Amino acid sequence: MIASSIPENSSDADLSRLAQMVMSLFDHWNLSGEDQAFLLGLAPENRAALGRYREGARIGTTREEYERIGHLLCIHRSLRLLFPRNRDVAYGWMKMCNRAFRGMTPVDAIKEYGFAGLLMVRVYLDRLEKQRIGAINKN
Repeated sequence: MIASSIPENSSDADLSRLAQMVMSLFDHWNLSGEDQAFLLGLAPENRAALGRYREGARIGTTREEYERIGHLLCIHRSLRLLFPRNRDVAYGWMKMCNRAFRGMTPVDAIKEYGFAGLLMVRVYLDRLEKQRIGAINKN
C-alpha cells in the first residue's frame, strides 16, 4: 500500500496549509520535536524545518516526505474513525503501548523500523477499521 504522493502542480499555498495541518496533528498527538522530525523522515536535530513548517513554509521536497505525510494523515483519519467519541484515545493512541507492536508505542515502532514501521502502523489501523466495518455490517 503506497500513499498517493502530492501532485507536482500543488501550489505553495496548498503545501503551506498541508505543513500547518501536519504540525497541528503533531500537536494533537503531543509529540516531541525529535519525534515529529523522525516521523517526517528528517534528521532528529532538524527542528529548524519544523519551525518553518509551523510558520507556513511549504512542506516536503521528496516523494518519501509526501508519502510519509499521506500515511500520517491516513493514520489520523483511522484513529478518528475508530474512536469517534473519545478524542483523548484518538490523539493519545500514538503514544500508548500496544501488543501489536511488541509492547512499543506506535511512535516507537516507527522510530525502530523507519518507513516500514510507519506502514506497519497504517496497515494495523486499516485492518482494525475493516474489522469494525465488518462487525457493523453483520448487525
